[in-house]
Parts: sequence; C-alpha cells; structure tokens
Amino acid sequence: MDTPITPIVVGALAITAVKGTNLRSVDRIRLARDGVRENRRFYLIDARDRLVNGKIVGALTAVVADYVDAARRLTLTLPDGSVFEDGIRLGEPIATRFFSGTVVGRLVQGSLSERLSEFAGQPIRLVEAPDVGGAVDRRGRGGHVSLMSRASLARLGEAGDAGQVDGRRFRMLIEVDGVPAHAEDDWVDRSVRIGEAVVAFSGHVGRCLITSRDPDTGEIDLPTLDMLRSYRGDLGTTEPLAFGIYGHALVSGTIRIGDLVSPGEKLSRTR
Repeated sequence: MDTPITPIVVGALAITAVKGTNLRSVDRIRLARDGVRENRRFYLIDARDRLVNGKIVGALTAVVADYVDAARRLTLTLPDGSVFEDGIRLGEPIATRFFSGTVVGRLVQGSLSERLSEFAGQPIRLVEAPDVGGAVDRRGRGGHVSLMSRASLARLGEAGDAGQVDGRRFRMLIEVDGVPAHAEDDWVDRSVRIGEAVVAFSGHVGRCLITSRDPDTGEIDLPTLDMLRSYRGDLGTTEPLAFGIYGHALVSGTIRIGDLVSPGEKLSRTR
C-alpha cells in the first residue's frame, strides 16, 4: 500500500503596513510583481534621516499598523490599547540610508509621527516608501517575498529547548506546512507555485538581533542567534545564520491560507 503524500500548504500569512512594527495575520494576500501593496508601505526615520526599526527601538515591534489603501488611511494601535488614525497626506521627498543603499520616500504629514515620537521617546517621522509593494528591504526588488516552514520553527525550538517559537519573530510573509525542517533551503534557485502566484527564490535570509525580541513587548527574551548558531552556524547558505528564504514574484496572483505550494524547476542564475 502506497504511503499518502502530505501536501505542502500555506499555513499562515502576515504583513505590516509600517516596517518594524508588529505583524498582522491575514487570510489572503494579493502578490504583485513588485510585492504586496499593503506590506511595509511605510517606514520610520529619526531626526538625522536614518532608518528606525525594531533593532533600534525595540518597543516598535509592539505597535500594530493597519493600512487601507483604497481609503489611504493608516491606523496605529499602541500596546496600551490607544488607537490613532489619520489619512495619508504626503510632504516633501526625503532620502534615507537603507543598509548599503539610499531610498527616497515622501514624508507623511499629520499627527501619526507625533504619536509615534511620544511612544518611542525620541523624534520619529513616518515616510511612505517609493515602491508600493514592500520593496524597502536590503535585498531590494529581489526580496519582497519571504517564506519559512512551521517545521523549521519547531526545530529551532528544540535546539534551544525553548518549546514553540513564535513565528512573528522572523517577520516572514508566508509560512508553509507539510515539509521537514528547513526543507525550504533547497528551494533557493527554484520557482515555486504558491496559490495563484509563482515565486523565484534567490537566497536565504540571514538573521539579526531583532529575532530575539518578544513580538508583543519588544523585550529581548530569547537567544535566537545562539540557537541558530548551535546547529546552522556552518552551513553554505547565501547569508549567515539563515532562517527562511527570500525571492520575488514571477507570476502575480492571490495567495490564501490552505493553498497548495509546489516547488518547481531549478532556475539558471549567475552568482
């Protein structure tokens, strides 16, 4: 008797309107060639026009941001339950250093920057990204899709004797079920059909200190980097201490929780 084949399916989807804030679970996304329109649409800068994220201000990871593109309205919910909402009105262009490059966005006018500054205890300004698909990332347009497996999260928890690890720590767009731990590593340089969309994965996601912060409080409470180093420190991945993979959409389409995931052909590329 043949052993049934376990299907690979989408187990979770998560986005955030403002880069560095808490992830919000959704039941579907529309993946375009330049990413998900509502994902990481905005980012934050300090008084010196430098990027501010959870690594710099850990408490930002506890802020929930919800953006309605059709109405052009952004809502911020703070940990104490306070809710602030405003329409998006753009001001002057402003250049911000993003990792190894520069991004020119537009300052967002209104009260939200003031509210975030009060919360963070330092001047913070809200900026709309120049690309509407969440491409504000150190991997640029080639990195607007990220993916990990639930089995990988379980394996990480075993490595640190930490039980179930909250996937929000890794800030991934797509979480899949039905594969062994870190099987997604082998999808780099492959095309993968996910629901209606097709994604070309081009690298592994190297991890930093942000993953050690509790997603709801921003407090450092789990040595995720040490846990990764204990069993993935010497792998030949495209980035060190890798957990999950990244890529870009080849074919646009809707992705829903429960959709089938089908790894495809090896892609030709020059490293």
